[in-house]
Amino acid sequence: MSNIILNVNGIEVIYNHVILVLKGVSLQVPEGGIVALLGGNGAGKTTTLRAVSNLLAGERGEVTKGSIELRGERIEKLSTADMVQRGVVQVMEGRHCFAHLTIEENLMTGAYTRRDGKAAVNATLEKVYNYFPRLKTRRGSQAAYTSGGEQQMCAIGRALMANPKMVLLDEPSMGLAPQIVEEVFEIVRDLNTKERVTFLLAEQNTNIALRYADYGYILENGRIVMDGQAKALRENEDVKEFYLGMGGGDRKSFRDVKSYKRRKRWLA
Repeated sequence: MSNIILNVNGIEVIYNHVILVLKGVSLQVPEGGIVALLGGNGAGKTTTLRAVSNLLAGERGEVTKGSIELRGERIEKLSTADMVQRGVVQVMEGRHCFAHLTIEENLMTGAYTRRDGKAAVNATLEKVYNYFPRLKTRRGSQAAYTSGGEQQMCAIGRALMANPKMVLLDEPSMGLAPQIVEEVFEIVRDLNTKERVTFLLAEQNTNIALRYADYGYILENGRIVMDGQAKALRENEDVKEFYLGMGGGDRKSFRDVKSYKRRKRWLA
């Protein structure tokens, strides 16, 4: 396995001092990989990303157990700005663009932490326009008047303006038409292969995530119930049934079925 850039080890996250949301989550992200965090709504995917990017405090959440390491350095006490300096940038769910700014102004806000001069920033801007030609066409439009797909591209483009080594991408497919989702994921793959950007992405659309990711972790009720190479997960019968919509009948939780199968084995 290549170098591990991110190591999350047995973390628990509590909101408002009482609500336990993550219960011992462990995962690893190799340098240059695309790792998917999968699971339904409320499984704990966004909380996991926020724990890594240190955005929990704003939501009255905190990591109360376990550790998070970036290239071997403990990062739980760092600020979000520190994380950006270390090359980790989060793209929030729901495409948070500044509605009143133009697409280009939005993109430029992503570069405010850079200290390598105007020419380097402009070179990155051109690179972003290369990956997202649609943004170039709309560069002078106010973000409020662009489509959901364009706003998602703008949010990813803005993250790229910070020159990140690793992007945390939260629900990139949410509310987008299937062909736009495909386009966004193609760009993620491109950035990964050509720019060597590492991605940790949270996604409810298991089908598309497992087509583009190298590795996946499935979360349920704040716990990881399964993980593996994306190809193996795609072919796994339980995953097909619960997450790829190929099973019939009522969907129980993945956990119930696992424990039912275990009971069956014990009783046999």
